[in-house]
Amino acid sequence: MSSIHINDESKEHTSILLAEDDDITAYMLTYLLKREGYDVTCFSDGQQAYDAIMEDKPYSLALLDVMIPYRNGIELITQIRSLPSWDNTPVIMISGKSQEQDIIKALDAGANDYVTKPFQPGEILARIRNSVSART
Repeated sequence: MSSIHINDESKEHTSILLAEDDDITAYMLTYLLKREGYDVTCFSDGQQAYDAIMEDKPYSLALLDVMIPYRNGIELITQIRSLPSWDNTPVIMISGKSQEQDIIKALDAGANDYVTKPFQPGEILARIRNSVSART
């Protein structure tokens, strides 16, 4: 298995908000992202993520599960996009829903990208790198 670690010092201050209710997926994403040098804050439900968003802490990127309890990912992206401080923050939706209408709904709500589960670690890391670098 090839290594996907990229040593990039610019990631040192890159903070990611992760909203994912599946423990295994949350653990895997947190592990991958921290191994790449990102600072990850993980929330297991939409209300926790919403509360963190409303604290106005600057995040470099948000990864939101579409089907998460209390406030789903579509609700979160709609709320995020209503906040001026989140205008330029990339949001990637992650979901087991792969139907075209689900993807379009998320993108129309303001998501920058949409990744379906199961995903390949290298692919999601590349999408995150591209989203973060496009912001700067």
